[in-house]
Amino acid sequence: MAHDEQEGSVTLKEILKFMLQANASDLHLKVGSPPVLRVNGALQPLGKQVISNDHLKTFTSQVLSERQQKILLETRELDCALSIAGLGRFRCNVYYQRGTPSFAIRAIPVGIKGIHELNLPPTVEAVSMRPRGLVLVTGVTGSGKSTTLAAMIQHINLHKRMKIVTVEDPIEFLFRDQLSIISQREIGADTHTFASALKHILRQDPDVIMVGEIRDTETMETAIKAADTGHLVLSTLHTTDAPTTINRIISFFPPYQHDQMRSLIANNLVGIISMRLIPTADGEGRVPACEILVSTEAVREHIADHAKLPMIPTLLQEGHLQYGMQTFDQALMKLYRDGTIRFEDALFHSTNPNEFALRVKGIEATSDTKWTQLTG
Repeated sequence: MAHDEQEGSVTLKEILKFMLQANASDLHLKVGSPPVLRVNGALQPLGKQVISNDHLKTFTSQVLSERQQKILLETRELDCALSIAGLGRFRCNVYYQRGTPSFAIRAIPVGIKGIHELNLPPTVEAVSMRPRGLVLVTGVTGSGKSTTLAAMIQHINLHKRMKIVTVEDPIEFLFRDQLSIISQREIGADTHTFASALKHILRQDPDVIMVGEIRDTETMETAIKAADTGHLVLSTLHTTDAPTTINRIISFFPPYQHDQMRSLIANNLVGIISMRLIPTADGEGRVPACEILVSTEAVREHIADHAKLPMIPTLLQEGHLQYGMQTFDQALMKLYRDGTIRFEDALFHSTNPNEFALRVKGIEATSDTKWTQLTG
């Protein structure tokens, strides 16, 4: 990092410039440590100059409005979007640790990549074109949920005449109207909460509703009801796979509502796309591995019946050719067989490592087509 020897001379814009040059996805700033970048999923320090409390106080006053600074002082944490002239847009979380401000900043790619550009399966494209229902993109933080959701919205924007309303915290990707009309609403600036925005959203004549993240029962209930009234609703959850996602939706509600919610989910769920980003074999980037659940008659039956829910992974395995479904391990196997990822990384990210290793070694029943069809 430039000006290592000159305390106080470094600027946030300079650090962000180095972040982009390193093709880093995230930047972490805290008192007493040098800036830390996340490049292809791995953390690495940027230079040796330690960030001081004065640095971070200066950064806070430079990038946050007076209203945002007031919210930060009151709540001790803040989500916001930054637009830096000559660099681009960033998603920023400012929080306090040990009494001092810290930054976690994520670079928002310039432009919106298409579904094929992101190496997502064709099923993602098909799911985004459904006329109604609930679509959930899930995964841990940094697994590509927001980027995938943006690609799906842009696909609709380019191919259908729709009224699309998004509710985001903060707004990340900026959409321009193509065939569709898109209204983007930001928590804090345009509305107070996800729940309050969704209460009024049906009066805004939407065809498609995108909720940046479902965080509470009220938002989940309203999203399901919007899907039930004929809208396409897209959102994200911090869950790891399709079965866990279904259980997570149900857990938002008290036990006496579980049977009712299973029925609503079964009737309105279009699909679940669960994401994991895997380092590429050449070490130059990451590629998504996706578990995809598509709502079929059998899937709906298994969701509605609590006793059958554990059998959904079998439906995922068997539904590849006919419905475009796949498990994580099937996705990883294809990426490995194509030479896109290394065996060690595929094994590390697999759901069933022992079974995956056996499949790679060729120890599989000749009658088992769940893998051979997928990998050719």
